[in-house]
Amino acid sequence: MASQISLELLPRARCFFDEPVQIKVTWLRSRQVVTMRARSTDERGVLFSSSAIYRADDRGEVDLNKQPSIGGSFVGVEPMGLLWSLRAEALHQYFQKEKALEPQVVTFSVHDEEEGRVLAEATSERLLLGDGVTRLPVIEGNINGVLFTPPGAGPFPAVLDLNSFPTEKRAALLANKGFVVLALCVFNVKPENTKEIHLDRFRDGIDFLQRQPKVGGNGVGVLSRSKASDIALSVAAFLPSVKACVWINGRSANTFFPLYYNKRKILSTQLFDNSKVIPTESGAFINKYAHTNPLAEENKGSLIPIEQAKAQFLFVASEDDMCCNSKAYVDEMVERLKRHGKDNFESVCYPRAGHILNLPFSPFCPSSPHGICGYRAIWGGEPRAHAAAEVHLWKKIQEFFRAHLSCDDADESNK
Repeated sequence: MASQISLELLPRARCFFDEPVQIKVTWLRSRQVVTMRARSTDERGVLFSSSAIYRADDRGEVDLNKQPSIGGSFVGVEPMGLLWSLRAEALHQYFQKEKALEPQVVTFSVHDEEEGRVLAEATSERLLLGDGVTRLPVIEGNINGVLFTPPGAGPFPAVLDLNSFPTEKRAALLANKGFVVLALCVFNVKPENTKEIHLDRFRDGIDFLQRQPKVGGNGVGVLSRSKASDIALSVAAFLPSVKACVWINGRSANTFFPLYYNKRKILSTQLFDNSKVIPTESGAFINKYAHTNPLAEENKGSLIPIEQAKAQFLFVASEDDMCCNSKAYVDEMVERLKRHGKDNFESVCYPRAGHILNLPFSPFCPSSPHGICGYRAIWGGEPRAHAAAEVHLWKKIQEFFRAHLSCDDADESNK
């Protein structure tokens, strides 16, 4: 009977955003064909949904960890496919989940393939903020951000989470892993109202982090993506307190707005060639080759002098990035550092991933409005490979920071 059918989320329905869940249906008819669906509403009220068709085994069970989807939003064995394949009905939509206080709520359901009726349903709450992690909005001088601190006495390593626009999710989830994290954004005002960017604001953020009583070590880490990545390179190049810098899908030159420090312009902007922006039939544009060669004479003043940085670098490039030619920028930076006798870097490349490398199991976004350029942008990536890259990268980021932001050195120096 349909009332006996059970949809389970294991080991629990309430979990962290980056935790996988086992989705399992029992008490179906032997070899019954069903449709699994997922739906979740983002912070703007936009509904995202996904579906996949499964055939129950001889015992009348469907286990997404073991059995392949035979149709729908994806095919094959993809335990978390219903999450990363969530999409809005309209084109060019990004799943907006930036605030840390509320979990992502996902409703899973199983439907009879022939009649379409709901056989069972279960809801998952995917948390960004764990028990004991404190969230503190910070408005102090040049700083306008949010501080996340893990429970316990510490000391904990500190990370400045740089994003182009306000978001808390990555910082909150990283705090659950034992880091004190300050989330700052590049643009406190709309880009169209921005004329220049000042490095002083990020220096002040680092100083604020290092004053926190639970912070240990003698330096901080910086985590970044896209436009925030060239800011992160400048932070590492000009501020000696940065010990580890994660650069994800950005450029090796300063972009869009001149950069100032101590009231003096330190970097001009890499030239942007509008004629190289490629339109597509969907109405979105490809920016991959629009920024001109960072090594060209006209861009000389925008190239970020990473060779003078003392920090360790993790360069991350998606080879199917349609917003930046990220792999070429990584190659340029690696070659430049080697030429200067440096070995303070490592790099990771993901062949079929796109620009927006997000937290694990985030809804894949092929295109959405570009926050700086204003038009809709193609981000690139093949959904399955992109989702796998996000899982791998999230672990890599934590390993990198733990390796280079150990509090042991500070503890020894205080003895």
